[in-house]
Amino acid sequence: MNAPRETLPTERASRQSEVVAALAAVLPAHALLWHREDTVPYECDGLTAYRQMPLAVALPETEAQVAAVLKACHALKVPVVARGAGTGLSGGAMPHELGVTLSLAKFNRILKVDKLSRTAVVQCGVRNLAISEAAAPHGLYYAPDPSSQIACTIGGNVAENSGGVHCLKYGLTLHNVLRVRGFTVEGEPVEFGSEALDVPGLDLMTVLVGSEGMLAVTTEVTVKLVPKPKLARCIMASFDDIRRAGDAVAAVIAAGIIPAGLEMMDKPMTAAVEDYVHAGYDLEAQAILLCESDGTPEEVAEEIDRMLDVLTGAGATRLEVSKDEAQRLKFWSGRKNAFPASGRISPDYMCMDSTIPRKRLADILLAIQAMEQKYGLRCCNVFHAGDGNLHPLILFDANDPDQLHRCELFGADILETSVALGGTVTGEHGVGVEKLSSMCVQFSPGERSQMMALKHAFDPGGTLNPGKVIPTLQRCAEYGKMHVRKGLLPFPELERF
Repeated sequence: MNAPRETLPTERASRQSEVVAALAAVLPAHALLWHREDTVPYECDGLTAYRQMPLAVALPETEAQVAAVLKACHALKVPVVARGAGTGLSGGAMPHELGVTLSLAKFNRILKVDKLSRTAVVQCGVRNLAISEAAAPHGLYYAPDPSSQIACTIGGNVAENSGGVHCLKYGLTLHNVLRVRGFTVEGEPVEFGSEALDVPGLDLMTVLVGSEGMLAVTTEVTVKLVPKPKLARCIMASFDDIRRAGDAVAAVIAAGIIPAGLEMMDKPMTAAVEDYVHAGYDLEAQAILLCESDGTPEEVAEEIDRMLDVLTGAGATRLEVSKDEAQRLKFWSGRKNAFPASGRISPDYMCMDSTIPRKRLADILLAIQAMEQKYGLRCCNVFHAGDGNLHPLILFDANDPDQLHRCELFGADILETSVALGGTVTGEHGVGVEKLSSMCVQFSPGERSQMMALKHAFDPGGTLNPGKVIPTLQRCAEYGKMHVRKGLLPFPELERF
């Protein structure tokens, strides 16, 4: 965390008794957990390398109970960490040692699907894929499709501004959400956006989406739905050189083509995935691209022909177009199962997340190959290549402290290199606790102060998901990565580590 301090067992026990008593007054007995064996499942999210036990876990069933929990915690100045399905990969839902984890898993009802307005009103605990399943009878679906869509919740998607393989064409969560309802840290109801296309005043929706639960607690979301395309086809393109594959991505976009999906996998990832799903991937290729087109049959036919021409000109060694829907889904099954496939070949993995300009795809891949030698760890790479979003999976054994340490250094190196190449430290997984130090690389003290001021405007006491996203000045100084702008080093008197 930003400023960890050791808590005495007596201090923790006393605080726990106080908090449990306050929450027991506003929640039914079955909706409050505080015994260790009951709270262990909440000690981390998808980033299992970092764990922390909460004082208690609240599982409210109504909005009134959510408000009551927040009011009780606010009165006691107790930190609150909202949690959905716990599929996040940056530690954004990791509990606070002296705080309450607010699980919203019971808010799992789809309230309304409107085929005329192409919208759906859902509670925050509804699974991403469940929205599309509910909209399917109307010929509609929800476009953002993270790899964890079978389990991740829409509330978590809002917190992280999640994307997925089709975000290049259809946008991120922000572009597919109209309205968000929830509660402030004080337990007061608040609403962002509306069911209309625009609202008067400040556009606070863009602030809330991606704020990682630091500004408000989401309970209800109105999402946009899009018509199911009449046809979708996917090209699998093989390349014998990583740089040619990276240049091909840039060439597709430069040709004015916006595919429904444009994904890239390197040779180690392709081998891991093919052994798992048998999708028919080219195991000799140094990299493969999955390029999808959707729309009317006429649109798809034209776009597929254009992409084939571009990919051939870019040096593709093999091109295969899906013959039917089953083969298309098979192509994509490999990409969707990249994470579990990696889990089969390594005890643990850490999935990184950063962005770079499309033209630097090859540069970052070659840099990661050099890092593998430097840190003595393997790395499999899968990219949302169309928008330059990287997901390197560093393979390690968490039972070996040295491997975990080298994995952390490896990940930080990837993020620093991404920034150096003109990118950012996160694309869609959020900052959480994983990338706190790396935020010091990308953002200046002034920028981080502005972030903290925004946080303070919503949460003056700093009790909503504290210690996440925004690093302290002390942390950045200790990390030795103070931002340098125009050749001027801030706080030159501080020793660099």
